[in-house]
Amino acid sequence: MLFTINHIRPLFHRQWHAQIGLRCPFSKTPCPSSISSYFPWRSQPHHQLLCPCPLRSKSQAQEEGDIDDASLQVQTHDSKPKTTTYDDGIPLEDVKILVKFKSRYNYIRVLEVSRRADHPFAGSRLLLLDGPGNIHSISFLFKSMTGTYFDVFATLPPILPPGPVGLLGLGAGSAAKLLLELYPQLVVHGWELDPSVVSVGREFFGLSKLEKDYSDRLFIYVGDALKASVKDGFSGILVDLFSKGSVVPGLQNPNTWKKLKKCLRSGGRVMVNVGGSCVEAEDSSRHGKLVMQETLKAMNKAFGGKVLLLTLGSRKEDSSIALTGNVPNRDSWKEALPRPLQGYVDMWTPI
Repeated sequence: MLFTINHIRPLFHRQWHAQIGLRCPFSKTPCPSSISSYFPWRSQPHHQLLCPCPLRSKSQAQEEGDIDDASLQVQTHDSKPKTTTYDDGIPLEDVKILVKFKSRYNYIRVLEVSRRADHPFAGSRLLLLDGPGNIHSISFLFKSMTGTYFDVFATLPPILPPGPVGLLGLGAGSAAKLLLELYPQLVVHGWELDPSVVSVGREFFGLSKLEKDYSDRLFIYVGDALKASVKDGFSGILVDLFSKGSVVPGLQNPNTWKKLKKCLRSGGRVMVNVGGSCVEAEDSSRHGKLVMQETLKAMNKAFGGKVLLLTLGSRKEDSSIALTGNVPNRDSWKEALPRPLQGYVDMWTPI
C-alpha cells in the first residue's frame, strides 16, 4: 500500500489529507504551493505555501498511523493555473516514525523525513494529531522558514503596538520559533491544551532549546487557550485552534472574540487561522467552508466589521487567514519584514 499525503490548499490550516493505500479520497482538489516557497531566501518573495491537511487511515479497522508500504507518495501543486507536481513518492526508508501514542486529547505521531529524500519536506519533522492525523507542527533542521502558514503568522509583529504576543495553539512551537528568531525584542506567551504535545515539542522539535535560549521571552502555559491573559494585555494574538479537524466551536461565537478583544492593548490585532473548504473534520456536518464563514461572521461582529482576509488558491477548496483592524500601511509593513515574507502584505483584502 501507499502512504499518500495530498497538500489540499496552501498555508492556512494545519491538516494534511492522507490515506494509507490510495490517493486521499477525503480531499476534493490538490493543494497549491510554490516551488519558491521551499527556498525561502530566494530573491523573489513566495506567495504560496503548503498547508497541512488531515491525515487519515484507509480503514478505521486498521491501526491508525501505521505505515507498511514501500513508499510515501506526496504531491504538491502551485496555486497558479499551471501546476508543478511532486508525485514520485518518498521511499519508506526515508520516513521514520519517531513516536506514536495516545494522550488524553490526541493521537500523537511524530514523523521524520530523511534529508536524502527528493522532496521539499526532506529533513523535516512533522507532528500529527487527532483521529484525522492533523499536523500541528513542522520543523526543519537547517532553516527557520517552514513553507507553511506559520510563515504568514510571522508577518504580524511589525503592525502591532509594543507588547507581548499571545499564541493560542502552541503545538510543538513552529510559530513561536519563527517569531522569536525574527524579532529579537518580542515576548511570546503560548498556550497548549495537551501537556503531551508540549512534551513532544520539547523532545523532538527543539522546544526545550527555545525555552532555554529565550528564557526571558518565551512563556508556555498548559490549559485552555481561550482563557489566556497577561497583565496589561497582548499587543497581538495569533489564534490556531483546531479540534477533530475543525476550527474549535467557540470561535464561531461572537462573545469569544469580544473576550479576546478585551485582552488586547490599544491598537492590538488578532490574526487567525480560519481554515476553509479543504479542512476535513471528523464530524461531516462541520464542513470547512461553513465553519470558516461562521468564524468570520463572529469575528466581523465582534470587531465592528474591521476584518481582513488572506485567501490563497483559485479553486473552490480554499483556505484562509483573517486579520483584525484597519488595512495597515502596506509600504511600511513590507519594509519591516524579511524579503521572503513581504509578498503576503498585498494579499490582504477586507471581507
